Amino acid sequence: MKEQYMKSTEELLKEWDTSAQGLNESQVTAHREKYGRNELPEGKKKSILILFLEQFKDFLVIILLAAALISGFLGDIESALVILLVVTMNAVLGTVQNKKAEQSLNSLKSLSAPTAKILRDGTTRIIPACEVVGGDILLLEAGDSVSADGRIIENASMKINESALTGESVTVEKDTAIIDRPVPIGDRKNMVFSGSFVTYGRGKFLVTGVGTNTEIGKIASLLKNTQEKKTPLQVNLDRFGKKLSIIILCICAVLFITGILRGGDIFNAFMFSVALAVAAIPEALSSIVTIVLSFGTQKLAKENAIIRKLQAVEGLGSVSIICSDKTGTLTQNKMTIKKVFTDDGINEENSPLFPKFLLMSVLCNDATNTNGEEIGDPTEVAFVNYADHYYQNCISFRTQYPRLAEIPFDSDRKLMSTVHRLNDKTIMITKGATDVLLPLLCQWETKNGPVPVTEQHRALIAETNHSFSEQGLRVLAFAYREIDSYDSLSVDEEKGYTFLGLAAMIDPPREESKTAVATCIAAGIKPIMITGDHKITAAAIAKEIGICKDDNEAVEGMAIDSMTDEELLDYVPKISVYARVSPENKIRIVRAWQNRGNIVSMTGDGVNDAPALKQADVGVAMGITGSEVAKDAASMVLTDDNFATIVKAVENGRNIYANIKRSIQFLLSGNAAGILVVLYASLFGLPVPFAPVHLLFINLLTDSLPAIALGLEPHNSQVMKEKPRPKDENILTRGFLQRVAAEGFVMSLLTIAAYHIGLAQYGPGGACTMAFATLCLSRLIHGFNCKSKKPVLLTRKFLNNKFLIGAFAAGFVMLNAVLLIPGLHRIFSVTALDIKFVFIIYGLALANLFITQIIKKILVTINK
Repeated sequence: MKEQYMKSTEELLKEWDTSAQGLNESQVTAHREKYGRNELPEGKKKSILILFLEQFKDFLVIILLAAALISGFLGDIESALVILLVVTMNAVLGTVQNKKAEQSLNSLKSLSAPTAKILRDGTTRIIPACEVVGGDILLLEAGDSVSADGRIIENASMKINESALTGESVTVEKDTAIIDRPVPIGDRKNMVFSGSFVTYGRGKFLVTGVGTNTEIGKIASLLKNTQEKKTPLQVNLDRFGKKLSIIILCICAVLFITGILRGGDIFNAFMFSVALAVAAIPEALSSIVTIVLSFGTQKLAKENAIIRKLQAVEGLGSVSIICSDKTGTLTQNKMTIKKVFTDDGINEENSPLFPKFLLMSVLCNDATNTNGEEIGDPTEVAFVNYADHYYQNCISFRTQYPRLAEIPFDSDRKLMSTVHRLNDKTIMITKGATDVLLPLLCQWETKNGPVPVTEQHRALIAETNHSFSEQGLRVLAFAYREIDSYDSLSVDEEKGYTFLGLAAMIDPPREESKTAVATCIAAGIKPIMITGDHKITAAAIAKEIGICKDDNEAVEGMAIDSMTDEELLDYVPKISVYARVSPENKIRIVRAWQNRGNIVSMTGDGVNDAPALKQADVGVAMGITGSEVAKDAASMVLTDDNFATIVKAVENGRNIYANIKRSIQFLLSGNAAGILVVLYASLFGLPVPFAPVHLLFINLLTDSLPAIALGLEPHNSQVMKEKPRPKDENILTRGFLQRVAAEGFVMSLLTIAAYHIGLAQYGPGGACTMAFATLCLSRLIHGFNCKSKKPVLLTRKFLNNKFLIGAFAAGFVMLNAVLLIPGLHRIFSVTALDIKFVFIIYGLALANLFITQIIKKILVTINK
């Protein structure tokens, strides 16, 4: 049986029951049922049961389960049941948290899914790549990712990077010729493969393999599981958690030995030490960070910023440089032709040259506008829309004068050329940058025909181009030439042109760009424009929106080509606008700012932007105009291509990071309070202040819901008035740990006071009950202290987190049930208290709120 690459186009179209115009809707349904969906098998996901059982893998939990088993054998059934109940509830909470985080991340994956440009019923459409079916006709151009395997049926100088499949970094030149013998994948030049991407040219292919039937799908089928990498913050916290765990375990071991030496029961001493370790070690830190990050990324997605890598959320909070493209990001990406210059002057629509200009601007063009659906580069769309004003359905020109050959645009040549038959002549039409085309001219088009180009003509073109550019207009030059043959068309043919005209267009700044730039500057972030546009055009837009103040802050990429890396390091702080840059320039600019100790965000949309996007700390791809290669290289994708969205994402990133710090502060300060109380009792030879079940109950009630609720604290725009976080700053800074220790100390003092009141009134049992209830309620209330470094008690912010209020209410109800329902006293080892002492517990717990708020007020006043 012949392979797909050994068959002719006609054979394949017949075999796959399709045509050059693509499938119709009924065929699509039939083919999907026959060939399946274009999706790769995902790694086997853990079931809820497995996730639940994994919660019991922790060493300390295993010890607790063993202790419960021993308690049961010794006849203490109630203690065993309570331990099992608390451990099970903790496992249930952990399972729910993991599932929530997984669902959040899965929904983000679907949001950032790739797309494909297809031909169905003769109409070009853009659909999710997963909806591609066998027999579809797909269109490719430079920058696209290939979303299925297929046989090329049309090719225009297409080159494809297949390194993901073959491991070869050299791009493969493609063609449509039949291969008459079996060859390996790397030599199948008439085929394209899923997972590769187009680096040059354009083409059309027939889909012959989707999903698991693609070459890369066969490899993917061998993979059983995938594992998400932890973010640097999670790694940092895991490392801190391990160190803290060792310290706490040492403290517990000392308390265990001390208890035995004082004549205590070995089993009770062991149970207490284990329970203290479980309560004191913040094992939930990493999972809470994951949950907060995933909820944060959901919020960002709703605001048009899709996070592809969780690390980007952390990086956003530290961004100090935003390198942004101009077109479509700072501007509206709605190019409009404003002026046309020909031999007859500017905007002479009655000139006989004008129709010829419109015709050539539509033919040397890949954009379409069908029923209001614009597909293609905004610059090219502008010409189609402009021509539509004068000729209804100007796209029909392309049917009348079909494209015979082409040399696609690329950023190095800055030219695009197409070949057509016009008036029985083979004409190559070329458009591109004026400064590139100018030296290639030999004739000047007039209404009476071409004449030799003179120096006066060249000066007039340059002067007009400069005048347009100074007005912030983007300029493209058009020229043409007759050629004898197009069979071996190459860039060497791009010369000897007849100048036809200039088109000047404008892409006005987005209304919100100016505000976003001002917000950046106030937040200590330097916005930088990096664009392929003319320096004068770029500077005009940059000055209008506030990126730069004068032309001295603008430079062309060629100016930095001759600089060494050391020279560039000193040069970049002086520049805010880079025009006419190459891909290498972009990488060097990003690297220079990184070497100066900055976290750099870089935007991009093309294949040539991918290296810079990877080099940047936070690569940002355009979701609308961006190529799939750029999106794959980026850590964040903007669904609206808007610079203001980047600034909003930075604000969200800072808020998410601040919320994570709140959660960590809450967990560590509460755990510190419990340890200090136990150390105090041990140091002075007092009865243990907590029963093991008390510590487990506190751990259950305060280490999950309140911590997550703080991670969902409403975002505050004031974070954009702060300077960016230093690149190498540890989240657990000295000042942060000092606050944690101070807050833990306040809670421990109040708990010790309650302990002594209970000891004097009820003895050891009452002391335990008072200490347990006070610490538990203090920690629940302490969540409101962790909302801000500033006092919030008398502000609206105090009650603006419904999740925190809910967590507090649930904990308060459960704690009061244990204190006030007689049937629960024995189970939870509490002593019945007079109502007066219950109110004393309330008062001491509330005192934690007032004391901490007063301390914050004093510190704010001192700092001022």
